[in-house]
Amino acid sequence: SGRRTAVLRILRRSALLYLLGIVYYGGLSTPIEKIRLLGVLQRLALCYLFASLLFCYLKPKALVGVCAGILIGYWALLSFVPVPGHGAGNFAEGMNLTNYVDKQFLPLRKWDGDHDPEGLLSTLPAVASCLLGVFAGLLLKNPALPDRKKVGYLIAGGLACLAAGWLWHLNFPVIKKIWTSSFVLVAGGYSCLLLAAFYQVIDVWKWQKWAMPFVWIGANAITIYFGGLFIDFEGLATLLVGGEINHCFGAYGELVLALTTLALGFWFLRFLYQRKIFLRL
Repeated sequence: SGRRTAVLRILRRSALLYLLGIVYYGGLSTPIEKIRLLGVLQRLALCYLFASLLFCYLKPKALVGVCAGILIGYWALLSFVPVPGHGAGNFAEGMNLTNYVDKQFLPLRKWDGDHDPEGLLSTLPAVASCLLGVFAGLLLKNPALPDRKKVGYLIAGGLACLAAGWLWHLNFPVIKKIWTSSFVLVAGGYSCLLLAAFYQVIDVWKWQKWAMPFVWIGANAITIYFGGLFIDFEGLATLLVGGEINHCFGAYGELVLALTTLALGFWFLRFLYQRKIFLRL
């Protein structure tokens, strides 16, 4: 069936993305104890996996319930489950339940010593972040809604998330490293407002040429993420505007170097896009 085909593709893409994450942090070239099982790409893989499977089997209203349940459940866990030696409701680094779970159950290398910002328990609210993106996508793909209403709903949704997130912050602080529920709402709110602005400018007003660099990035996001491992863009920029040339820019030398590095990355992406070279999972 169509659902079975979709699920198999989701599983394959998730596995490939997870393995790429292992490779990005050194893969099997490092001692086993230094392999990072959970990193940025691995989290993307897990969030894509669970959010996609939920989307395949649940209706939008049920997805909203799951998203709310995850956020409230995560808050309850960190607020009421005691951490040995620190008690419950402590959100400080190294003293919260999220860090404790990593310390006890996440093997091998952890980015912050005995815990990881892309750790085990914090993957739950990260899935909720992914579901917020699903809701935005469903809204934009709804053919029954005119563009003006889509923009309006995005703005309303963004403001609602921001209000709820900052209010929740009073009880459950906005902390990115443990991906608190308030952080999910605040980050989602700002993202929603930016999406509304871009949709209005690019899709409604049709001001599109200026946005081509974003198309280049989107077409080869994984490629450029890995690009730094194989192409030393900063080293190339130093050859162009480093040394004595850089001194000519005075206090702006570091800025010129950074902008040149960025420009080289965009040139590489444009080169790939024009030749229809894409890395797909």
